Amino acid sequence: MTSVKEFQVEKAPTPDRLGQGRFLFTDDYSVFDWGKMPDAIPEKGASLCSMGAANFELLEDNGIATHYGGVIDKGETTTLEEVTLPPQEMVIDLTRVPELPHEGRTYDYDAFHAAAGENYLVPLEIVFRNTVPVGSSLRDRRSPDAVGLDIESWPDEPVDLPEPVIEFTTKYENSDRLLDRDEADRIAGKAGVEELENLARSVNECITERAASTGFDHQDGKIECLYFDGELRVADVVGTFDENRFAYDGQQLSKEVLRQYHKRTQSEWVSAVSAAKETAKEEDIADWRSLCDGEPEPLDRAVIETMSNLYTAGANAYVSRELFDAPAIDAAIEAVAEL
Repeated sequence: MTSVKEFQVEKAPTPDRLGQGRFLFTDDYSVFDWGKMPDAIPEKGASLCSMGAANFELLEDNGIATHYGGVIDKGETTTLEEVTLPPQEMVIDLTRVPELPHEGRTYDYDAFHAAAGENYLVPLEIVFRNTVPVGSSLRDRRSPDAVGLDIESWPDEPVDLPEPVIEFTTKYENSDRLLDRDEADRIAGKAGVEELENLARSVNECITERAASTGFDHQDGKIECLYFDGELRVADVVGTFDENRFAYDGQQLSKEVLRQYHKRTQSEWVSAVSAAKETAKEEDIADWRSLCDGEPEPLDRAVIETMSNLYTAGANAYVSRELFDAPAIDAAIEAVAEL
């Protein structure tokens, strides 16, 4: 089980065959890598399932291979267009995830790939950035001219990039770690880093065009991939308000709203999370949560309702269908701006 999706295996994968399973999208949420937070956000799961299905079907239509097999409606597998109710279950092909041994924060990827063979989930997240918001770590790592901008210093507002920036981070380590290209290539195993980068660019292009056509600004996101018999396929879920950052009429429309809300209203806990991660890094401890001094507090009921409307109204607008009984996107955005 992930922090916000439940995982069901119907046919286990083998070294030479993909398996089959399902994602059940829950209404849980997670911020700052904490895992399951105290509250649930009604209909969030179905919103993400709907957006994920729409994007997988879009990718398949554009010749991009994925692990998607449809959504469940009244017990049957179908497409998003054919559902009668907002779906919460997604059918997927399954690959293998070998154990990643470690001592402290040193991970043995050689052992991972020795067990992986030709059928495995690539232990990377491939991140694409179209916009550099204020506060982005990219501003600390690179100068504007290094990412194609004709300016001397970073301005005090978000900046659109002339070309997407692609970066690689770890997936199975206890804290995400940014990688240089050589280390990413080693960790990817038989899945070449250049092919992963090209795939991320293609996915980003599809989602960015879809977002623009429905009034959204697609700012950044990520993909995960499986490698099977020499082919890469897009895995996990792609292009939702949890995996990607979107804006609508200048307002954030993603999990970033929840991140920023916690920074404003639970700053001591957010600081404790940052301190625990830093201590874990310094002391070579994998489980940073065991070092965290504090727990997140529940959200106010009004915040939960506002976020539920944001997810459902946003999903309606993005899939161009009134799947949810939700306010208009403009009204949902206005309410979020007042949080």
